[in-house]
Amino acid sequence: VQLQASGGGLVQTGDSLRLSCAGSGGTLSHYFMSWFRQVPGKEREFVAGMSWIGPRTYYTESVKGRFAISGNASTDTVYLRMDSLKPEDTAVYYCAADKNRWLPARYRSRSEYQYWGQGTQVTVSS
Repeated sequence: VQLQASGGGLVQTGDSLRLSCAGSGGTLSHYFMSWFRQVPGKEREFVAGMSWIGPRTYYTESVKGRFAISGNASTDTVYLRMDSLKPEDTAVYYCAADKNRWLPARYRSRSEYQYWGQGTQVTVSS
């Protein structure tokens, strides 16, 4: 499956953005889907993940209550809605897919995922 992330941009503190991850060559509902982010010099970190079964969602503590991951099976797209953005949310955001569509044991680890999008830059100014 190929993943195409989009929707990043430059916003101010408190603003909202919605990132999109479009799939091709496969059906995203067959995968556990996640968003990661990375800033220069740091490890790529897990932000949010979802299993289409349920569906069930999972978040890193720093984004709980502000970010929401969702998916649309009919359009084969996964979204990350980001509200109340903070400067520390500034990063390149990546979508990722894991063939274990239930809940991978290491879903917070980047090494768990087989497929990655190219990344989209989110910059939050103070």
